[in-house]
Amino acid sequence: MDLILKCQSIEQVWPLFAESMAHYGFDRMIYASNRFRTVGTFGDPDDALLLTNHDSAYIDAFIGKALFLDAPMFNWSAKNTGVCSWKWAQDRCEQGLNSPAENRVINFNDRMGVVAGYSVSFQDISGRSIAGVGLCAKAGLSQADVDLIWDENGDELFLLNNLAHHKIASLPHKRRGKSLTKRQKEVLQWVADGKTMADIAAIMGLNAATVEKHLRLARDSLNVDTTAQAILKVSVQNQFFLVEDFGMQRVGKPYPFELKR
Repeated sequence: MDLILKCQSIEQVWPLFAESMAHYGFDRMIYASNRFRTVGTFGDPDDALLLTNHDSAYIDAFIGKALFLDAPMFNWSAKNTGVCSWKWAQDRCEQGLNSPAENRVINFNDRMGVVAGYSVSFQDISGRSIAGVGLCAKAGLSQADVDLIWDENGDELFLLNNLAHHKIASLPHKRRGKSLTKRQKEVLQWVADGKTMADIAAIMGLNAATVEKHLRLARDSLNVDTTAQAILKVSVQNQFFLVEDFGMQRVGKPYPFELKR
């Protein structure tokens, strides 16, 4: 846990999180979050953060072809918070409660060896945020085996998952699509500080038209209509005031990535 807390990037958190889950028998995971869910949708895919160690054959279909939208456990996670055994989905299937689309996803998962596991959906104070992780058990473990693992270690597993989630949520991540330039972020930061166009032009040694150009390009890159929306999106994704943007380097000893228990 200490190693995860000390991480300074999502790229450092993820392998530690994956290794800790593999220790308990969950060797494949999908973590997904989006801070900008809208009514009736899960938000702009470009704003989503997706982390996984499933192979590409699985992800290309499950994510790339949007099979996840009909996955029973994904939809459970979208409507609930907490922990759910995949036995819930198996019971629904046996009771004939699934739709044909849901059954197609279950059959696909069976073919790909995604048959036993747990889902964790994280609570957030914002109704527009959604985040969860699907923990898939390694081959050879039945759902009964996995339920026993959770019965014995559930408190620690729940703590580890929440720790990793909150650490990931606190770190910067770049949205897919166009990235903001340093100039665009700098202009947004000055606007967030309450500076006027004239102030920003003087501070940055630019003219007002160039400042407005940077703001317009930032709005386009973030797929928003207003500068206020752009500031909110960059702020929520922790992209403001990164030390790298100021020509600085992080200091400190590198972290050992082996898991110590």
